[in-house]
Parts: sequence; structure tokens; C-alpha cells
Amino acid sequence: MSSKKTLLSKVGSMQQLMYVRPVTYEEGRAKGMRAYEVKNGPLKFGVMADKCLDLTDVSFGGHNINFLAKPGLMGRNHYDTNGAEAQRSIMGGMLFTCGLENICAPCRINGKDYPMHGRIRTTPAEHIGARAYWEGEEYIAEISGTMREAELFGENLVLQRKITTKYGENKICIEDEITNESFRTEPMMLLYHINIGYPLLCEDSEIIISTRKAIPRDETAAPYVDNWNQMEPPKDNEPEYVFLHDMVADQEGNTFAAIINKELGIGLKIEYNLRELPYFMQWKSIASGDYVVGLEPANSSVYGKQYHIEKHSLHQIEPFAVERKRLVLSFLTGSELDEVKNRREEILKDETFKD
Repeated sequence: MSSKKTLLSKVGSMQQLMYVRPVTYEEGRAKGMRAYEVKNGPLKFGVMADKCLDLTDVSFGGHNINFLAKPGLMGRNHYDTNGAEAQRSIMGGMLFTCGLENICAPCRINGKDYPMHGRIRTTPAEHIGARAYWEGEEYIAEISGTMREAELFGENLVLQRKITTKYGENKICIEDEITNESFRTEPMMLLYHINIGYPLLCEDSEIIISTRKAIPRDETAAPYVDNWNQMEPPKDNEPEYVFLHDMVADQEGNTFAAIINKELGIGLKIEYNLRELPYFMQWKSIASGDYVVGLEPANSSVYGKQYHIEKHSLHQIEPFAVERKRLVLSFLTGSELDEVKNRREEILKDETFKD
């Protein structure tokens, strides 16, 4: 990696190589939405200030990485949290955050409605900051902000998020801190919905997950469980498949999932810690027009809130307690495509992690 002095001798402004810029969209369903554009050499991505600081479009080396659903890029809508109608506002993107009172299917419990994938994914950020700066020899772009999910006489959960990327590293680091600022114990469900699309995702792709076993969510997925690591060509009107994975981690609890495409020569690896996010789901759709794989680390199951209540396993956070989560999205090239497969084999052979 070039030194600070060397880089500055070759550019008029570091924005030639890397920047973070505020933008506001001006048309369609995204009209008025505030966001940030980030460039880090061959890596480009967007961050939505008005939707949980989640990631929109991501490209690497000129290739699109993420899935974008039929409604396209959009801001917040009146139907975002209206039961299953929320599907009209799920645009996909690289990441949308699910929670904090519910994930997955909408439900009604004790007279209270919990919308599909929760409310935090459309909660606008406050106290937003963005900067690009030198830290020693490293040039870093950073975006941070706070989202609050709260109700009169109800929950008061705060999500503080920081997103960083360093010049010369093809990575996006997401660091979250969730605090219960209420005076009662609260359920806290969290799922990171990371969505990969064409052209990274195609028949040439290989899905690599550090898993002992894939378990189908339902009878629809059961016939296809042995092909969880492959992507077929698009098929008209095919239903979605969801698999639950029994993840393996190293001694420190670190694990990962990845998708590589050797024909394109690129891949994406998602790293996180199993202690922080003990569940992992894979969403796979080969349906024409809905062609996507979602890789989903979570602290709760895809079966949702009612399931955990019945099993007495609902994750909860005590008053003024703090939980921290960290994910790293790494964009791979060259020998890194083989290294990620070798890393999976190392973790599977190790089997030393104990929660």
C-alpha cells in the first residue's frame, strides 16, 4: 500500500481516489431521500441516511454486486410498516437491517402489530456525520448516525451505527451498538439482510457458507436443500427457498459466508462473530425478475417472534444494557477467491468453537 506522502504527491485531491459525498435523490419513489455516495478505488456504494444508514447499490471493479427489487430505489413510504404490505417497500439493496422488535413475518401479539421485518429498516438517522480523514498512513471514509425505535409507554431502543472503509482495502465495516434506554427489559431481534444479485450472482456463482448442515425452512424448500450452494438459471414464477444453517466458527467465534464468481473474477465475503449473531439464514430465489440470494446473520430465527415466544427463547435486552455487533463485507479478487474456500475448510476441520 502506498504511503500518505506518496499518494499526496500523485493527486491534486484525495477525492480522485476516495470520497464520501452527501446526495439527495430527486425523482421517483426515492425523491427527497438523503444519502451518501462513497468511492474507494474500485469499490463504490451508497448509504441511506433516511433508512437506518443501510447500504443501497454496491459495485466493485465495475460489476454490480447487490440485488434491487422491482419497485427500485425508494425512500420511506406510508406502507412501510403495514403488515405484509411492507413487501412493496422492501427494495433489497446491499443491506437492510431487520428489527428491533420483530424480524421476518408480520404478526399480532397481545393486540399489538409487528410489521414484516420490523420498523428499524425505515427509521431515519439522527446526529449524522460523514468524513474522510487520515489516521497515520491510512485514509478512511466514515459515516455514522443514530436510529431510535421508540413508542409512548413502549420500547426505547437505540441503534448507533458506524460505517468505515479504508483506501487500498476493498472492505466495508459496519459497527452497531444497540442500547435499551427504557426502564424495562425489552425483546431485541436483529437480522442483517444482505442481498446479492446479478451479475455477481448467476449460474457461474458458488455460494460458500461455513455450515455443518443446511435445514429447509418448509416443504417448499425441502426438495432443493442439497443445492443450497449453487445458483440455477432464472425460472419463471418459481417460489422462494429459505435454508437455516448450522454455522461453524473458529476459536474466537469468527465465521463467514461468501459468494464467488470465477468467471467474473470477483466475490463477496461477509464476516461476523457467532457469539453476537448465533443464527444464519439463506434466502434463495431463482424466480425470473426476483433473482437473488440473501445471506442473513441474525440473533433470532427466521421463524419469527411468535416462534421464540412459544419456545421461551426470545432474545431480550436489559434496561440500559448495550450490545455490539460487527460485520465486514470484503470484495474479493484473484487468489482471494480460492483462499475463501480454503478458509471454510479450515473452520470446518477445527470445530473448537464453544459458545
